[in-house]
Amino acid sequence: MRCLLPVICCVLAAGGSASAAGPDRVERLLEELTNAYGPSGFEEPIRAIMRRELAPFADRLETDGLGSLIAELRGSGGPRVMLAAHMDELGLLVKYISQDGFVYFEPLGGWLDQALINQRFVILTRKGAVTGVTGLKTPHVMSPEERRATPEREHIFLDVGASGRQDAEERLGIRPGDPIAPDSKFVELSGGKLYLAKAWDDRVGLGVMIEVLRRLKDNRPPNVLYVVSTVQEEVGMRGAVTASNQVKPDIAINLEVGVSSDYPGTSLYEAQEKLNGGPGIFLRDTSMLPNLKLRDYVVEIARAKGIQVQFEVLRDYYNEDGSEMQRAWSGAPAINITVPARYLHNHNEVISRDDFDRTVDLVTELVRHLDAETVRRLRSFE
Repeated sequence: MRCLLPVICCVLAAGGSASAAGPDRVERLLEELTNAYGPSGFEEPIRAIMRRELAPFADRLETDGLGSLIAELRGSGGPRVMLAAHMDELGLLVKYISQDGFVYFEPLGGWLDQALINQRFVILTRKGAVTGVTGLKTPHVMSPEERRATPEREHIFLDVGASGRQDAEERLGIRPGDPIAPDSKFVELSGGKLYLAKAWDDRVGLGVMIEVLRRLKDNRPPNVLYVVSTVQEEVGMRGAVTASNQVKPDIAINLEVGVSSDYPGTSLYEAQEKLNGGPGIFLRDTSMLPNLKLRDYVVEIARAKGIQVQFEVLRDYYNEDGSEMQRAWSGAPAINITVPARYLHNHNEVISRDDFDRTVDLVTELVRHLDAETVRRLRSFE
């Protein structure tokens, strides 16, 4: 999700441990996807994972000119169905290094200033990963006014332990333009089915796509399916533009994180999804309105399979790849299907494994039903 000015989120402080049975294949995949670093414009590690996972099930793999990965599954021919999720996560970019060795940065994506403070980050340099922390003045020496205020972004810096600019540049290999990623590891909360990690936005969508393609490999759909891992969504949905123009979809399905409101300080007026409530269907965001025929068809499929779905109508500040998929080429019916998540655009976000599994069920069944006649009806405005 690209957030121009994200709503204020709570910070989760919680621990957890693996279940007695240990993680299954899907959990291990989600852990790998979220632990990997891939800020906007620097998605190489994520693309490598997606290529590895999709290759055994796809008939063809290619990239577009920006680096979005397109996997093609040839069913029985017919309509072109595009299924997409974005690889990039919120990150930072090295702006300059001060004389005393502190790193100043430019955000990549919709960070809140207060979400940047006193957090661990990793600078991805030509010499390897360099860990740093965004410094925060100790309260012991703050004035009362300083204690109440949030530092402005231009005053926030990364401390990488360098003795000066030369040390940071030569020994650590830090250069302006190097990408910076949040450093926050996957945890299974309280031994249950809630997963804590960074970058659920939108690694959860990538995980759904992998599992959908896995299920369809031996039971091919009545269409040509394009499973697309896009780049640079958080900085303007750029990969969705180029990939959509390459695929030219007849139907577009975007997979994203939903905005869960089931924690203190939020309300149903702000967002309507909750964890363990099933997949979400976006009915309005800043960038798109779904095709209502497609919405109704998704609901029909969900009810036939006994899958509970949620609806989301957001006021503002949410843009996603579905909008570019919708208006690419000559236009296509599009919908944004989500896995609800808490605390978006932070170092720590939470999803439910049950919601993930139900989303895989729903999207797999939907793709299986998108034959030529169904797509013709959904695309008709007569």
